[in-house]
Amino acid sequence: MTTTRQSIGTIAATAVLALALASEATSEVTLPNIFGDRMVLQCEKPVRIWGFAEPGEKVTVRFGDQTKAATTDADGNWSVQLESMPPSFEGRELVATGKSGNVTLSDVLVGEVWLCGGQSNMEWTLRSTRDADVEIASADYPAMRYIRLPHVARPEPQRDFPVESPEHAEGNWRNCTSATVENCTGVGYYFARRLHRRLKVPVGLIDTSWGGTMAQHWVSKETMRPFAEMKPYFDTFETAMKAWNDGGREEGAKQRYEADLKTWQQQADKPRAEGEREPRRPNRDAYTSPATKRQPAGMYNGMIVPLDRMTIRGVLFYQGENNSFGVSWKPFPETFPAVIADWRKAFGDELLPFGIIQIAGWSNRRSMTYDMNHHTNIVREVQFNTWRRTENTGLIVTFDTNSNGSIHPARKLPVGGRSARWALAEVYGVKQSGSDKPLEWRGPVYQSMEIRDGKVIVTFEEGTSRGLRLDEDDERGFYIAGGDQEFHHARVRVDGGTNSVVVWHDDVPEPVAVRYGWSNLPTGGLMNGRELPAYPFRTDRWPLVPHQSTGAYEVGGNAE
Repeated sequence: MTTTRQSIGTIAATAVLALALASEATSEVTLPNIFGDRMVLQCEKPVRIWGFAEPGEKVTVRFGDQTKAATTDADGNWSVQLESMPPSFEGRELVATGKSGNVTLSDVLVGEVWLCGGQSNMEWTLRSTRDADVEIASADYPAMRYIRLPHVARPEPQRDFPVESPEHAEGNWRNCTSATVENCTGVGYYFARRLHRRLKVPVGLIDTSWGGTMAQHWVSKETMRPFAEMKPYFDTFETAMKAWNDGGREEGAKQRYEADLKTWQQQADKPRAEGEREPRRPNRDAYTSPATKRQPAGMYNGMIVPLDRMTIRGVLFYQGENNSFGVSWKPFPETFPAVIADWRKAFGDELLPFGIIQIAGWSNRRSMTYDMNHHTNIVREVQFNTWRRTENTGLIVTFDTNSNGSIHPARKLPVGGRSARWALAEVYGVKQSGSDKPLEWRGPVYQSMEIRDGKVIVTFEEGTSRGLRLDEDDERGFYIAGGDQEFHHARVRVDGGTNSVVVWHDDVPEPVAVRYGWSNLPTGGLMNGRELPAYPFRTDRWPLVPHQSTGAYEVGGNAE
């Protein structure tokens, strides 16, 4: 029997219980749904290919001039490893063969494969970006490919993810051409486009983003159980699961929904007849299992574990907004670094390159106190400190990409471009054109401060502040405080001779601390000669008390 990738997708569409049967052996040779027509395999690294078949069956995998074989274990799992391959634009077949059948994938390229994870700002499609009107119509990159995974959350690790059909927008590899590119992650597209042009290799993107998720959704239960700040989240989920089970699960939920719908219809008749506002209709989603919704480790189990044997070059991760409300910042200092550690462990690479995209901001600033203590500042500082403390990571600034109060800045081009600068410089070792100097990718990074004659001199790390300047000579974004910890909008000028800035305020004769870009919706035009923006920073370690929250954040400032 011969099975194509398309027929596998059809089987997955009709097999609704595919994930529930993850521990059972399959009756024929299959590949996980991450493998498909038009996919990209990682170049210049050994590549794992795995799948399922009858226990004890010999499976042979052929790609190009390589042939590898393996025998399935008692659970029907098999795995082979292809030898490292150079990049290739030649679309070839990947064939897995066994006595129970064959699987053939077509148009498979070899190039650079990146995982794009996080929440809605990574999930934001190309068609929703500011530049969609020109980018979609001009997209002509058949060797750039992407796959958007369906949203899957589960309490336990999954073997695979479902695919509704071979034509569905989720679960299938697509080309970055005008006809099919619109659903690609916008940040990922602009990132891949620059890599594709500069490296001249195929690029594959695996999009595992899910809007509204928090860092703890992307970390394993085993890692998070010891985190004290995670206990309320585990308790909430376990209470919801108990109520679901005690309430009769699907059948009980169906009965409750039908009863509530009938009551709503009766209650809505009168106001509807009188032209008044009727009560809200019951939401069907509220009557579904908590096991399929946002939960601790849910997305890690449903969207990362199924990929954990995939060979990739690195990760771009854009998340943090949903850890910027209420008390959701509290577990973030532990859960955010844990995302990196757990994903590296899952993919078997303790130094897997990890690009951290720092969150922007939204809404309008209301007061100095509101700004100075906003949750988003905590999230950005945790992201900064995670970068500084974690080897082989990069931090990409985004706060200047938001032109209004939206939580979803539409300007994804500079985000993808800056991410590509980091990857080209740090992952691929690309140099400046016509030079042996490293490609510049960082804006000014705060290093130290000195108080002199009632002013604060702020210096930046060597290699980040060449050509230091204020965009349009605008002083916005700088704040200064004395011992009373009351901040004021500061005056600032650039000392070009020393690549430092001088910060002061006439009402703060004895300054103690300076902050920059420290707001829910930051402003600031400090940049270097490459026009790469400075990272938001603070020189103090004062506790932050977020509004609409309890407790104080006391991890400390950027200075280590």
